[in-house]
Amino acid sequence: MHAVVMNRLEEYLAGMLDPADQQEIEAHFSNCEFCREEVQSIQGISQCFTSLRSEEVFEPAPGFVTQVMQHAVRQRPAPTFASLFSFNFAFGRRLALASLLTLAILGSYLVSRESAYTRGPSPEAVMAQQESPAFDSAPAEDNMLVTLTTYEH
Repeated sequence: MHAVVMNRLEEYLAGMLDPADQQEIEAHFSNCEFCREEVQSIQGISQCFTSLRSEEVFEPAPGFVTQVMQHAVRQRPAPTFASLFSFNFAFGRRLALASLLTLAILGSYLVSRESAYTRGPSPEAVMAQQESPAFDSAPAEDNMLVTLTTYEH
C-alpha cells in the first residue's frame, strides 16, 4: 500500500477525512488497483466484524454478583498433595535456618571428634622410607607397597 493511503487509512475508513483529502485518496484509488483492492478487503473484514456484534446487552439478574461472591467466600479449595509442600514464606525461612544450624552443630561435633583418631605416617614419610627398606630381602619398591597397605588398614 502506498504512503498516500497508509498515512490516512484509519481516518478514511472511519469517514472522518476532510473532502480534499478524501478526493486525493479516491483519485489514487482510480489509478492504483493494488491499494483499491487492499482497502476493499479491509472494509469487508470490518463489515464481517460489525455483523458479529450483538445488539443485545446482557444484564445479570439483581443480586447475581453478590450471590457469586458469597458462594466463592464459602467455598474452600480441597487440599491436594501438592499443598503439603507449599510452605508459607516465613515458615520456609525458619525451616532453612533450622536446617543450617543443625548442619553446623553436627559438622562441629564431627570435626571435634576427628582429632581423637590416630593418624598414620603421611604418604611423604612412607615414600622417604623407600630408600632404607626395613626388609633386606625385598626390593625397596615392594617394601614401600607393603608399608602403604599396612597403614591403610
